[in-house]
Amino acid sequence: MKTETLENQVRDTEVCCPEFNPALWNDKKHVWNNKLFLKDSVPEFFHIPLPNVFGKVISRMWEKATDAGAVPEVRDFLMLAHDPTPFRGELLLFVTHEIPGGDHIRLSGTFMSKVFDGPYSSVPTFMKEMNEYLTRLKMKAKKYYFYYAYCPKCSKKYGHNYIVAIAEVA
Repeated sequence: MKTETLENQVRDTEVCCPEFNPALWNDKKHVWNNKLFLKDSVPEFFHIPLPNVFGKVISRMWEKATDAGAVPEVRDFLMLAHDPTPFRGELLLFVTHEIPGGDHIRLSGTFMSKVFDGPYSSVPTFMKEMNEYLTRLKMKAKKYYFYYAYCPKCSKKYGHNYIVAIAEVA
């Protein structure tokens, strides 16, 4: 039996984002040990990506991963966004192996995730709710990542705009 890759799914359908299952991410603990990501950066203005840049960076990363045969299976797809400063964001694409000439990062530790459904503009509210959730668990976030499950086209198709807050916890 052939395992379906995200690359094959994109080729075979009108939808570019795999269907998202919130149950796999809502109120979940993830322990990662050297989870490998391809890293790229996005110029931003106060945490808002500059126009027409975000998609180009994602396309560039996807092309590198595809050309290197490092695209994960559909069920393992994961792209994280992290804003280390108000003027630069980082995108992290989970890959199956290092890509020659690629900028990589490995994440290790305990991460808690919570799923939200709403617009990007609600991220500050989602962070507040996530902090309250972590407080109830007697945990504190060291760093935040966000997984935007769908592109705008797929968000319309599926009728949801899922955003997963992922906190590296102490």
